[in-house]
Amino acid sequence: MTACRRRMRRALAFTFLVTLAGCARGCTSGRPPIHINPSMDDQPKVLSQTASTFFFDGSSMRQPVPGTVAIDGLKEDTAFFQGKGADGQFVATNPVTVDEAVLERGRQRYVIYCQPCHDARGDGKGILFQRGNVPTASFHDEKILKYPDGQLFDIMTNGMGLMPAYRWPIPPSDRWAIIAYIRDLERKRLASTTLAGTTSAPAAK
Repeated sequence: MTACRRRMRRALAFTFLVTLAGCARGCTSGRPPIHINPSMDDQPKVLSQTASTFFFDGSSMRQPVPGTVAIDGLKEDTAFFQGKGADGQFVATNPVTVDEAVLERGRQRYVIYCQPCHDARGDGKGILFQRGNVPTASFHDEKILKYPDGQLFDIMTNGMGLMPAYRWPIPPSDRWAIIAYIRDLERKRLASTTLAGTTSAPAAK
């Protein structure tokens, strides 16, 4: 009899718990649920772009302390980062030491970013010209041959005409590497043209 009562009590207790749990999950309430371990979910915090009554300007997002410089944000070498000297004029030559590794890096970046428009030889006969007849500058044009390296860097950085700016997709070191590769293309073209002209010249009498 005692064992039967125990089983009956257990069954009633189990039924009560199941009913209570079902009610707790299905019943609506205007109060927040019981949170056993609130952790950081309910902590006072600031959401971005929200108002704040704590700060005098009413903004929750704070401005950096005056004079704050981000990591890698101090760019005092104007020749490297802007292509200009202390006088504000374009630097004549590449401030990066050019070796085979730099030329190879420049060739790789040139293929990715420049070749679609300027073609592999730099004649401006890329896919845009072939399919859309979009006029594209040739690196072997006399005007561009006379550009200082800093001007090429500035054009690559800020864009010019139909050419967009590549300030963000191409870091400064890669821009200078591309310029080194372009200058190498120009030198090779001039050397081959000079050699062809010397070979075809008539012999002096």
